[in-house]
Amino acid sequence: MPVMDQGTHHKLKLMYDKYVHMLFVASAALMAIIIFAIILFIGQQGLLTFKEVSPLEFFFTAKWDPSDGLYGAASFILGSLYATFLAVIIGAPLGLAGAIFLAKIAPKRIRQFMRPATDLYVAVPSVVYGYIGLTILVPFIRVYFEAGSGFGLLAASLILAVMILPTVITISEDAIRSVPSTLEEASLALGATRWQTIRRVLLPAAAPGILTAIILAMARAIGETMAVQMVIGNTPLLPKSLLTPTATLTSEIVVEMGNTPFGSTWGNSLFLLALVLLAVSLLMIICIRRIGKRRFA
Repeated sequence: MPVMDQGTHHKLKLMYDKYVHMLFVASAALMAIIIFAIILFIGQQGLLTFKEVSPLEFFFTAKWDPSDGLYGAASFILGSLYATFLAVIIGAPLGLAGAIFLAKIAPKRIRQFMRPATDLYVAVPSVVYGYIGLTILVPFIRVYFEAGSGFGLLAASLILAVMILPTVITISEDAIRSVPSTLEEASLALGATRWQTIRRVLLPAAAPGILTAIILAMARAIGETMAVQMVIGNTPLLPKSLLTPTATLTSEIVVEMGNTPFGSTWGNSLFLLALVLLAVSLLMIICIRRIGKRRFA
């Protein structure tokens, strides 16, 4: 069998690297084209709504009744924002506490068990969370809070808080572990306790990564559909309290998308809801980029 000389081998390696590089560039370009096409399509259809509906009516009124030509989406926008922020307020401290426990307190055996369990936690379908909320959480709120049907922001926020825990725990733990050990050792050497070191040294040093985890959790929460749709009540009303039914951008799109003719004002308004949701998600991604640059600057 002939032996390949070094020059030929080097040329084949360069050719292989060139083709692989071209494949990666083509894949990246294809993904960019697909994303741009989605944004263009949703934006083009959504902005057609303003031919029949004024922006002031769409964004600043809460009267949604397509049969009467009313397309006020303020209740859906506020419902999404309120549910997301409440979920983060509940879930972020719990997730951060879990990350601190796994990173600095838990014994090695417990850490080796809990970290894969946390990762597996992400694989649970959202409809399972929604079904648990529908059969357990909603009746609990209805009985013990005497809150009518039990559907509303409270049930949706609690479900979302549970769903974002893996994101907060995983990314925050990695951020805490990435803090140089010399900072922790120096703090302990100066006489600080372990809790003082965690609170005053590790958490401030890992703050960019923790903020990234929280923003990613917000993006996860605001884009959630099935679980929220099953427990929030799906009523186009402004969220006046935690215990009254309302709706979010995603839940309203899911409820109505099967009944709307394509190209109608009603259908275009749902595309505009999707465009608003996409814009909020893109804004969160930009925030993550900014935080990441500060972290690694």
